[in-house]
This record gives sequence, structure tokens and C-alpha cells, in this order.
Amino acid sequence: MAFTPARRRVLSVLVLGLAVILAVGLYLFQPWRVFTNVRVDEAAIVAPDEGTVRTIAAGSFISQEHSTSGAVTLQELPDGEVVLRLTDLRTSDGPALRVWLSDQPVQPGLGRNLDDGEYVDLGALKGNEGNQNYVVPAEADLTILRTVTVWCERFSVSFGAAALDPA
Repeated sequence: MAFTPARRRVLSVLVLGLAVILAVGLYLFQPWRVFTNVRVDEAAIVAPDEGTVRTIAAGSFISQEHSTSGAVTLQELPDGEVVLRLTDLRTSDGPALRVWLSDQPVQPGLGRNLDDGEYVDLGALKGNEGNQNYVVPAEADLTILRTVTVWCERFSVSFGAAALDPA
């Protein structure tokens, strides 16, 4: 079967269009991350010079968009610095994952509400497994920011969230 020049152009445009759609899809969804894990094991927070680290709130993750488990604690050092610690975290790897404190309540489901009010971005998730620490900015109002989420910026969903209960 011979292709006419017009058919070749149409076929070329179709192939080019499919290649562009495939490239954009791979960039957005990064499907290979389903098969990858990044483990981080940062040391627990210890106070310098025999001070005490005080736990001011704690909670446990519930799954939302992806299966997520682990514990969360807010710890205050003697100098007033507050650190969020994730312990035994297990979630899916994904594109553009962040750790947020939010003023919205934890709800079963996809957790799309967690960016509706105020939130503080503590930085990129260091790894989807293990133990990790995040410094909480001094200006963060921990009386209203009572939820921790592993937030996917690319798709505006929570992979998992934890309600912080006062210690």
C-alpha cells in the first residue's frame, strides 16, 4: 500500500501529536515513581546542653490519595525552635511532594480541602519512607495549624494527613 504525500503528512502530524501527548503525560504523572522508594533516616531531635525536648502535639497519618502511615510529633527545643518529626513514614513516591501544616481538618477521602484555608509549607518531602525532621517557622501559628499533610502540588491532593492532638 503506497502512501500519498497528503497521507504521509497526516500520518506524520498524528505521530508527532502522539509523541507530544506521551511526553507531557510522562512528565506530569511520572509513572516510574510507583516502583521507586526513597528512604531517609534522620536522627531524633536531642536538646543541646542537657535541655529537654518537649512534645507539644502528636498524631498518626491516615491514608488519603495514597496509602500512608506513620507518626507525627511537634517537638519544642529549649531555645523555642519547633521541629516537626515524621516517624516510620510510609507513602508512595510521587512528583512534587511537600510537607504542609494546614488549618483544615483531616477528613477521610482525598484530602482536597487541606489547601482551602491557611497552610505553611515546610519543604519538599525528603523521602517517602523513614524518619525525617522539618523546622517549623517561628511565625507559624500552631494554635490553628493542627493538621500535617504530605501534599502533592502537581495534582493538589493529600497523599496522607495527620491531625495533631496536644500532648
